[in-house]
Amino acid sequence: MTTEPEVLHYTAFSADPAGGNRAGVVLDAAGLDDDAMLAVAARLGYSESAFLTDPPEDLGGTPGRAFTLRFFSPKAEVPFCGHATVAASVALAERIGPGDLLFATPAGTVPVSVTEDDGVLRATLTTVEPHTEQIGDADLAEALAALDWPAGDLDPTLPPRIAFAGARHLVLGAATRERLADLSYDFARLEALMHRLELTTVQLVWRESRTVFHVRDPFPVGGVVEDPATGAAAGAFGAYAREFGLVPASSVLTLHQGADMGRPGVLTVELREGDARVRVSGTGTRIA
Repeated sequence: MTTEPEVLHYTAFSADPAGGNRAGVVLDAAGLDDDAMLAVAARLGYSESAFLTDPPEDLGGTPGRAFTLRFFSPKAEVPFCGHATVAASVALAERIGPGDLLFATPAGTVPVSVTEDDGVLRATLTTVEPHTEQIGDADLAEALAALDWPAGDLDPTLPPRIAFAGARHLVLGAATRERLADLSYDFARLEALMHRLELTTVQLVWRESRTVFHVRDPFPVGGVVEDPATGAAAGAFGAYAREFGLVPASSVLTLHQGADMGRPGVLTVELREGDARVRVSGTGTRIA
């Protein structure tokens, strides 16, 4: 099947088309096979694009508001993408109204709630159950070498870990904002390590205050140098921050991302005591 339906262009985690992270959105991808979806994503060149089809019979949800949702980078399918989920949810809300949505994704079932305030749509996704795991000393050394980060530039209060909330991300804490801002890495070397560890991005984090963080996400495995706003990594980081007692079990975190790329965005991460899942929210808008 090669017939290509309409491809919409949205940005997520910003109400300004010049900010946030862009995604292609195909609201009816029933006529596209895997190769065709990958070709669309590659042509667009965004970090990911979203493709919607009918839901599996056992998904549940409100009829007409439940879908299968898949994500493709320019190089490959990824199991979960937060910004493309937000983009797709905003696109749907513009057509069928705000409210609850339910998505079957390769990573699991992801509910989304879309609200509207003064004409601005905000989508809140709930991740699958997250977890973290250790990274070996040799792999950590390789990651730092690929980034050209001396070990002394790490923030000792943010232990290196692999965090998961639908996709795997290596979390590394920067000791200073200047360290975070200076990103120039060995693309092929980091890509090779990430493939071996099955990572989607490396999330680099600098802590501004108790609940405010600045983040950057190299994404060579997706075929782009850096992801401007990364919802899946934000969810993984929220779980990581809670597990290591960096924030209260019930808290709201603000993540700033994309400013160093000239595409500022804001991601809100909500943690609820007694619920292991993480809620990630942000605005979105269509790109003309």
